[in-house]
Amino acid sequence: MNPKYDLVVIGSGPGGYVAAIRAAQLGLKTALVEKYNTLGGTCLNVGCIPSKALLDSSEHFYNALHHFKTHGIEVTDLKVNLEQMMQRKREVVSKTCQGVAFLMKKNKVDVYHGVGSFESRHQIKVTPSSGEVILLHTDKVIIATGSKPTILPGIPYDKKRFITSTEALELKEIPQHLIIIGGGVIGTEIGSIYGRMGAKVTVIEYTDSLIPSMDRTLGKELQKVLIKLGFTFYFNHQVTGGHLDNDQVVITAQDEKGQTVTFQGDYCLLATGRRPYTEGLQLQKVGVQLDSKGRVEVNQHLETNVKGIYAIGDVIGGQMLAHKAEEEGIFVAETIAGQKPHVNYLLIPGVVYTWPEVAGVGYTEEDLKNNGRKYKVGMFPYKALGRARASMDTDGLVKVLADAQTDELLGVHIIGARAADMIMEAVVAMEYRASAEDIARMSHAHPTFSEAIKEACLAATENRAIHV
Repeated sequence: MNPKYDLVVIGSGPGGYVAAIRAAQLGLKTALVEKYNTLGGTCLNVGCIPSKALLDSSEHFYNALHHFKTHGIEVTDLKVNLEQMMQRKREVVSKTCQGVAFLMKKNKVDVYHGVGSFESRHQIKVTPSSGEVILLHTDKVIIATGSKPTILPGIPYDKKRFITSTEALELKEIPQHLIIIGGGVIGTEIGSIYGRMGAKVTVIEYTDSLIPSMDRTLGKELQKVLIKLGFTFYFNHQVTGGHLDNDQVVITAQDEKGQTVTFQGDYCLLATGRRPYTEGLQLQKVGVQLDSKGRVEVNQHLETNVKGIYAIGDVIGGQMLAHKAEEEGIFVAETIAGQKPHVNYLLIPGVVYTWPEVAGVGYTEEDLKNNGRKYKVGMFPYKALGRARASMDTDGLVKVLADAQTDELLGVHIIGARAADMIMEAVVAMEYRASAEDIARMSHAHPTFSEAIKEACLAATENRAIHV
């Protein structure tokens, strides 16, 4: 007999597995379909988790090489054991994926490994790599199949010298010269990993700034930091092609004057974004519509044009963030169960895990200018923080944007140590529509990095910052 479910979730990334857990908590008989052998999707296997493991390892090496002596710690014969670094990363990934498998068992979610596809509106076919095809009968479906790296036309993506983040997280040597196409989150993070370990890093970016989706102040500050790591940047450059010359990658691009420029290195990282992944779903069998960019079209309830079929995460519009997908997974599960959830997309924070970290939430200054909204700015540098001087983390700043009349917080943008954790103070405050003065009047422990948020809010409130 073919099993019957209230809900089948296709894809076990952060959006999919969280949706499955929440649905099971709400009493829905739930199944999770995953094409690969391990759960967790891109994030856990070849994205968020392994990249952060390598970022932490490379930062330890960089600090030992450049900062330990100042701290009074003598180290000799320092070198990178890249294989051990990769092995530690694999162990972190394995334990995290095992944790998701445990959560499925704990919540009584049935897991099926194989390619999930629509046989009909209420039938999901699971085709495993070996063994018999299984047909699941279900009332509702959530498509959570995520995204894949975008490959530029004219680039011979061979997974050896021309690589994406997936291959970059499994290199067997430190590149001598890593050329990165794209100055966004992926490019700056992967570049940081190998730049800290001695690689020359060249970034070719189509726009005029780093991390262009975030507040421009952050991109400018991050550029200063990465230049100290040895990065070289080429902005307003459009890549036109690439080829392999023996073991060297050759990239051609047009600069802002229309002139052809050539770059040569031993590896090229393709970091120009990601595209929705819907291959193999057989959406045409049920008539689910895609937009012009290949994204699954959904309404305000994240339901497709076919009633009872929903989609979440990278496969639909919006920011491609694991935590955005998680919120959407919970949203859909609760909607199916008859609840009235909501997701505040404006207050989903964005983070770049370089060092220092970069984080932002709410409107950017560019947003406010384009919207014609009157605002005020408060800024505070990390170098004025006692805690930052104590830990030698003086690069960075906090930037606060508040409404010119009401003082309501409109955006908070941070580059600095522990920014990824600090941004949550801003998220909580903005969810409750706090003013800059509200935060300015709250006691912040001393010495801490979070004092910079208080001081930036003081600066936005009649320029009352104390320590600058």
